[in-house]
Amino acid sequence: MRVLGVDPGLTRCGVGVVEGVPGRPCTLVAYYVVYTDPADELPVRLLHLDRSLTELVAEHQPESVAVERVFSQHNVRTVMGTAQASGIAVLAGARAGLPVQTYTPSEVKAAVTGSGQADKAQITAMVTRLLRLPEPPRPADAADALALAICHIWRGGTRSKLAAAADRVRRGGAR
Repeated sequence: MRVLGVDPGLTRCGVGVVEGVPGRPCTLVAYYVVYTDPADELPVRLLHLDRSLTELVAEHQPESVAVERVFSQHNVRTVMGTAQASGIAVLAGARAGLPVQTYTPSEVKAAVTGSGQADKAQITAMVTRLLRLPEPPRPADAADALALAICHIWRGGTRSKLAAAADRVRRGGAR
């Protein structure tokens, strides 16, 4: 399974592409950070993010997209930008006809490190180790995007297979 993970952000949006199957080591395909200029108007920034994510989906041909679910932050302005970037990421996957799954930060942390309370340094260290990289992916937005992709392969892939099996049983074709 090839997954494109997105750590949404309006100024820095991390994107990571990983291949793998549940329960096995994953392989790095690529990672990026899409930057937008805070001095630009919001529509220009969102359009740049949309074009960039659409190009990355077309280039890497993922089977699904995993996006970090926006959570409450104290800074309303930050959460608004993150929510807008998240919507663009979900749209890029949906426009390509791909399944899109969202994960909370604690779900991703738990999947990758074993602890839902892990900090960014722990996530980066585990992503580096899990993908057998010679050095940590930088900046942290890229590591977070790779962690999302790994989380989806390990958790979402299994979740999707269970849902498909349950659907077959409901339709009377248990196999």
